[in-house]
Amino acid sequence: MGQATEAQDTIDDFLYPKIEPYATGNLPVSQLHTIFWERSGNPNGEPVIVIHGGPGGGSQPSYRQYFNPEKFDIIQFDQRGCGKSTPYAELNENNTQNSVSDIEALRNHFGIDSWHVFGGSWGSTLSLIYAQNHPSRARSLVLRGIFMCRKSELHWFYQDGASHVFPDAFEPYSTHIPESERNDLIAAYYRRLTSEDISIRRAAAKEWTRWEMATSRMFPDPDYLEKAEDLDFAVAFARIECHYFINGIFVEDGHILNNCDKIVNIPTTIIQGRYDMVCPTKSAWELHKALQNSNLVIVPDAGHSMGETSIARELVKATDEI
Repeated sequence: MGQATEAQDTIDDFLYPKIEPYATGNLPVSQLHTIFWERSGNPNGEPVIVIHGGPGGGSQPSYRQYFNPEKFDIIQFDQRGCGKSTPYAELNENNTQNSVSDIEALRNHFGIDSWHVFGGSWGSTLSLIYAQNHPSRARSLVLRGIFMCRKSELHWFYQDGASHVFPDAFEPYSTHIPESERNDLIAAYYRRLTSEDISIRRAAAKEWTRWEMATSRMFPDPDYLEKAEDLDFAVAFARIECHYFINGIFVEDGHILNNCDKIVNIPTTIIQGRYDMVCPTKSAWELHKALQNSNLVIVPDAGHSMGETSIARELVKATDEI
């Protein structure tokens, strides 16, 4: 007679219920760019700015569920060129410094003195750089899947590193590029993602995005892979990511660790999947050592995605404890 097995927790066991925004809008941030924003939860609650990944990933309705809607005024926005922000997939005037300025523009637009800052992956990068530029505006940092965009991190994921763990997923990503160009895959993809030929852009975007989606979870999710088939998402995601990465995110290598003294007193929680293949745990460890007052939670049964149950559990616990 078989033994009864305990039902496994699902992500819905930890997230707050789905909610809709109480306000949305568009904020012009330059003559070229307008960014879309939304607010949900409690209009009189503690403000938290949610900084999405990519760059180019866009905000998501599910991100609202990581916060107690009675406690927080949950503010999301689409960074330049992605989601509902316009113009679509635009690379001009799209850089880290302008992204930091856009966050400040939103804060001023809403008349908020300071707020909690929440971000994962590229969202952790931008959260950290924002806080380093405006430390008095960040009440706390809740970060996930630490990515400091150093050359070593980019090489690990896009050239040689994660490929050793996911050779099957890496092969179509690498073989999309002719062998003569494979010594620098980011540069080769950049040439294609900025091509005048839309079919070349789309084909490159699909492979770039599929590689990232295939490696983001400890147990790959077929639904996640479908994001690569959504070419509206994939083209903005891949173009903007590649644009930032080929330019070293427009800061010197090691910029975040070199400026940690500016944020050492901001309460910081770091949630990191032990088996994160996109942003390996070493970066989270190095950040934690540089921010000695930070709280590092290494999740033993997770990869990179905030959509993994155990990552979601720890993120909600962290926001509950703010």
